[in-house]
Amino acid sequence: MALSNRRVMMQKTAAAVGAMAVAPQLMAQNAPVRIGYSMSRTGPWTGGAQTSQEPNFLLWAEQQNATGGLDVKGVRRKIELISSDDRSDVETVVRTYEKLMGSDKVDLVLPPWGSNANFAVAPLANRFQYPFLAPTALSRRLVELKLPYFFLLLQQPKPMCDALVDMFKANGVKSVAVIYVDDLFGLENYAALKVALQGSGINMVEDKSYPGGVKDLSPVLRSMKDKNPDAFVGFTYPPDTILASRQAKEIGFNPKFFYASVGTAFPLYKNVITAAGAEGVLGMGSWNSKTSPGAKAYFDAHVASQKKEPDRWASGACWAGLEILTNAVKAHGLDRKAIRDYVANTTHKTILGDIKFQGSENVGTPGTVGQWQNGEFEVVWPQKLATAKLNPNKPTWK
Repeated sequence: MALSNRRVMMQKTAAAVGAMAVAPQLMAQNAPVRIGYSMSRTGPWTGGAQTSQEPNFLLWAEQQNATGGLDVKGVRRKIELISSDDRSDVETVVRTYEKLMGSDKVDLVLPPWGSNANFAVAPLANRFQYPFLAPTALSRRLVELKLPYFFLLLQQPKPMCDALVDMFKANGVKSVAVIYVDDLFGLENYAALKVALQGSGINMVEDKSYPGGVKDLSPVLRSMKDKNPDAFVGFTYPPDTILASRQAKEIGFNPKFFYASVGTAFPLYKNVITAAGAEGVLGMGSWNSKTSPGAKAYFDAHVASQKKEPDRWASGACWAGLEILTNAVKAHGLDRKAIRDYVANTTHKTILGDIKFQGSENVGTPGTVGQWQNGEFEVVWPQKLATAKLNPNKPTWK
């Protein structure tokens, strides 16, 4: 073989070897970012999951992919969502995340819905070292576990109950009746409320727990009506929030302050109870489209893409968590330890305002109270965050 031919062959071989060495890197850069989660599409958690979380996951992936994909340290890569129905079952949630993080080794995970599911999966996230930004977990016990990879975006029971009691005190409330669902969420919020009421001059005239899936709350509501409290507080899930409201209307139980928690901030509540019927009802909530220009842009995009409104509580936290994750990946790629450190040590600019974490807890977002007014769930307390002035005297149920 002539010398010149040998040189050409050697150059071609070297080029081929070089291409083979570069190919895996190029393939990795072009491969989609695989993001896994389980979500309730059937069972009792469905209402919350399909209002506060999954629509936001879908909108986020849609928006990122429309720009070429998620910015992974300067390289745009399409998002591939890998998800399944957990059927509102904690064991299914745990098995799903074990597979996603253990054998499937997805790049990132998004959280399931609700305090119970997150409580079950939080230790797994820590063991497999996947950052979790949970927008629907409300539990002091999760904070106390001190899991470095787990972050709770919602305001926790103490700041939420402190805000509620502060509002009651400022508006002359002297007596309150309380119901609470007999699980982690209900028990922790009830305990936080009792602490907040100490020394407030507000008397708890009756308190009752109830089991999840309750079908009738009228007996306890009748008993509370007889005691004529200034305020009613329900630490309730969406079906129970609607049940308590309907049955309070039926029996004519109409205290000056009627507060129920999960589901009150949902558009579903206004649609089922009607805007006129919901007028003056209070609940857990922290934002609406008036909160910030970013909140308005998010609200409009959600309606355009998902053909429904987001709720005025956890949807905002969910989107804020996705904003934080997007920025973390842009800065640090898919290095999960670096993402965790970024989340833990940064003050994050979000649609809800500044979010920062102390351990697992979001200490940047203060406790808030919302109220339905003229078809919008307004932030009414504390006054510095209010999007409307509190109506301190609920109108009669309509």
